[in-house]
Amino acid sequence: MTVRRFSGDSAIPENNGVSTGGGKQRRPVSFLHALGIVSALGMNCEETRNSLFGNRRANMVTRDTFLPDRAVTVGMVPNEPPALPDNLSRHDTRNNRLLWAATCQITDCIHATVARYGAQRMGIILGTSTSGIDEGTQSCRYYLQHGELPDNFRYPGQEIGAPADFLRQALGLGGPAYVISTACSSSAKVFSAGQRLIRAGICDAVLIGGVDSLCSLTIAGFAALQSIATGLCSPMSANRDGINIGEGAAVFMMRRDEADIALLGVGETSDAHHPNAPHPDGVGARAAMQQALDQAGLMPTDIAYLNMHGTATPLNDSMESRAIHDLFGDQVPVSSTKPMTGHTLGAAGAIEAAILYLSLCDAQNSGSRLPRHIWDGARDNTLPNLMLVNDHNRHLAPTKKCAMLSNSFAFGGSNAALILATGWHKTATSDPV
Repeated sequence: MTVRRFSGDSAIPENNGVSTGGGKQRRPVSFLHALGIVSALGMNCEETRNSLFGNRRANMVTRDTFLPDRAVTVGMVPNEPPALPDNLSRHDTRNNRLLWAATCQITDCIHATVARYGAQRMGIILGTSTSGIDEGTQSCRYYLQHGELPDNFRYPGQEIGAPADFLRQALGLGGPAYVISTACSSSAKVFSAGQRLIRAGICDAVLIGGVDSLCSLTIAGFAALQSIATGLCSPMSANRDGINIGEGAAVFMMRRDEADIALLGVGETSDAHHPNAPHPDGVGARAAMQQALDQAGLMPTDIAYLNMHGTATPLNDSMESRAIHDLFGDQVPVSSTKPMTGHTLGAAGAIEAAILYLSLCDAQNSGSRLPRHIWDGARDNTLPNLMLVNDHNRHLAPTKKCAMLSNSFAFGGSNAALILATGWHKTATSDPV
């Protein structure tokens, strides 16, 4: 294997890249070998597909247990996640149960990867914003009532790195294991972080993903910001009034050897415009999408579908629609899937990347199916026109090459854009193993 060095880059296998055409530099590619997912869409990939592309209803429910003064609509997993194995009970939080439910769906791939590369060559990078804080909140309530903490209180379960520590011990892996927490862009950023570990030669495979669980602390915080929707959120609508919080987990096996679905490009920017408001012109969002296109060596016309961050807050939808229109016009199908998942915060990047993954799986055979944009249909004339996915444009024709983009934007101006694709990497030979 020939190795080149670029200025500022770690060693990059020369043949582990994608031909970008036009004389552009060949870019490294990482491959996604397996997916496990739980969310309001379902408890596995099959249920998720049926909710996204079929007639299965997502579990968007109204509950009066999160806020003292009103009921709120949330995206909740339809079944209780299974308990952790007895030997891992010290890690027991709802967050880790959701993570375990998703991870157990790809154990065959995990075991095969360990057998191929070794446990020391496999890392873990996750995104979260809640970790086990709900259990901490419950313990504080117990303390106020009883004057002491409950017997099952475990402080480490609240730490932001707890999910990665749990998975490392559960799977017996020896590579780097850590958590990224940048609010709503957290688990989008794990894709570039995992790719860097592989490019640097530190790992041959990385378990990447995100997890967040419903808790009253988070919902109360967004309610204090007056950002919680009065009912089901309605992205891009003139009547949009806020978000629905959701929960879930999505976990991918990223490896350096070739698979059908590739990570072609990642864009990461920080515009630092405001602690909790995006730049009104979407300059950071647009720059992240452009950076992802540049890394992938693609043009905007190469993107077959774009999954919006689409929170249904007035400011986010305004800036994001402008940023998308600046780059793509109204020529790419777009939708927000948050009315079907809720805003899963630290897990949103991974869950919405999973939606791209599931859509791309059918691209070369029956053609990709796209998730419909769910809203009340009340157009906001202050927003640029976008090609929102509806019942008439939900199905793409079969194609040998298909690329899709997903946006994730967070408090503080932390922006991330991912491009997943099938077929595009076939123009170059992947790293032989």
